[in-house]
Amino acid sequence: MNDERFRPRWQIAGTTGAVVVVDVLRAFTTAAYAFDAGADHILLVDTVAEALDLKAQLTHVVVAGEDGGRRPDGFDLPNSPVEVSRAALGGKALVLRTSAGTRGAVAARSAERLWCASLVCASATAMAVRHSGLGDPTYVITGRFEDDPDGGGDDVVTARLIERARRGMELDAERAAIAVASSEEARRTLAVGSGHVHPDDIEYAVRVDRFDFAMEVTRVDGRLRLDAVTPTSDS
Repeated sequence: MNDERFRPRWQIAGTTGAVVVVDVLRAFTTAAYAFDAGADHILLVDTVAEALDLKAQLTHVVVAGEDGGRRPDGFDLPNSPVEVSRAALGGKALVLRTSAGTRGAVAARSAERLWCASLVCASATAMAVRHSGLGDPTYVITGRFEDDPDGGGDDVVTARLIERARRGMELDAERAAIAVASSEEARRTLAVGSGHVHPDDIEYAVRVDRFDFAMEVTRVDGRLRLDAVTPTSDS
């Protein structure tokens, strides 16, 4: 696979075509479970301040996410797939801000079509990208930071699995799940502690293809809106 298409957030601003922003621990795992819990849509933001501003401006919204792994003051939920899966989100919008995942989506501003992905919706994402007709996608490895350019191993594993699915190759899902669950990123996530991380968050994150929908970003009223979309040959 061409590693040139696996890029960190700071190299993505001018990238066109199909772009898949990957954050398995935990932003886009949390997002997928939010849709399963009934969220109507998700608004992705860059900063904590933006998230709190939307909470003040809009009705029927729940704010979730983290800053440095921890739930900021004023947020309703942490960036936890377990906690979000148990929340009453029916008919509500989720505002999501995270240090890596949502910022990666914001950075991919030149993409012709943009998806957010994790292991739980890997094959559906692959199908949506394949059916878009835009050719080989670029993957944003959000776990890489400028002070840690070799990080994000969990996201690389996830991106490679999605790419294998897109190409119709064998997934080896169990191997990918084990690699993510035993990664340094998983260890650091669990170490953040109670109130910010649920002990079962990693287990929820490695349920490969738990959901049959992809998550696509569109721009609505100047905001980045994420929706769950079941891919078809016309998507």
